[in-house]
Amino acid sequence: MSQRQRRRSLSVALAATPVIIKALVVTVGFTAWTVFYSFTNSGLLPRETFVGLAQYRRLWSTHKWHVAIENLAIYGACVMVLSLVIGFVLAALMDQKIRGEGVFRTIFLYPFALSFIVTGLAWQWILNPEMGLQASVRSWGWESFVFEPLFDADIVIYGIVAAGLWQGSGLIMVIMLAGLRGIDPDIWKATRIEGIPAWKVYLNVILPMMRPTIVTATVLTGVGIVKMYDLVVAMTDGGPGGASEVPAKYVVDAMFASQNLGQAFAASTMMLLTVAIILIPWAYLQYAEKRNARR
Repeated sequence: MSQRQRRRSLSVALAATPVIIKALVVTVGFTAWTVFYSFTNSGLLPRETFVGLAQYRRLWSTHKWHVAIENLAIYGACVMVLSLVIGFVLAALMDQKIRGEGVFRTIFLYPFALSFIVTGLAWQWILNPEMGLQASVRSWGWESFVFEPLFDADIVIYGIVAAGLWQGSGLIMVIMLAGLRGIDPDIWKATRIEGIPAWKVYLNVILPMMRPTIVTATVLTGVGIVKMYDLVVAMTDGGPGGASEVPAKYVVDAMFASQNLGQAFAASTMMLLTVAIILIPWAYLQYAEKRNARR
């Protein structure tokens, strides 16, 4: 390396030093601290009295945690699939060079600019039987119409799914649209000459080419699903009767309401494991693609 290149590398290293220190101290350090104390009987304050896997056994024997995991699975499956489908369909429509594309793109992306608290409160009003959708339909003359998912323990999670889709689908649309705009226009010209239907082109040609885009959208959606908290608190606060509990809320309740740090750290560690299961394959795919590109 020349002296100029060495100075440039040193400048880059110095500029990156604060970020590296933050990652090591804040991210790695506090993660290790959380995992460490999940094996203790910490209560209101951390204690270094080891109890082995007792906190994890207690966690997985708690009904509230089972409900939280079940809700996370339902919410995750619905939001993951539907947001990708809705986002891709909207992106495909936007990719037709429609008039007023910028306006429509802003409208669809606007919900993502709102906080989950605002989204939760808005959908709480929409689904409120006294002032929302049910009241509106009944005012039109259909007096027998009943739609109050936030008060029904069996379907309350699906009301939260609707709010999550409303907020997140716009972001997926933008990501998918960026992927579609990266497709070579000559591919579309060739398929039109061959007379191949558009849906077959999307299914057999476009979607395989957009695999990195789809993986990125999936990872972002998955991480957001695991840490979901604000939306539930704003819409139901875990009700009715704890039917809409989620893992992140379980952690906060264990830490502040029950003052049981050990239990909260055990639940946090399980959430961390879930995020790792999502991120590690994605990181491996990114590394493998870059390695193959160098060859």
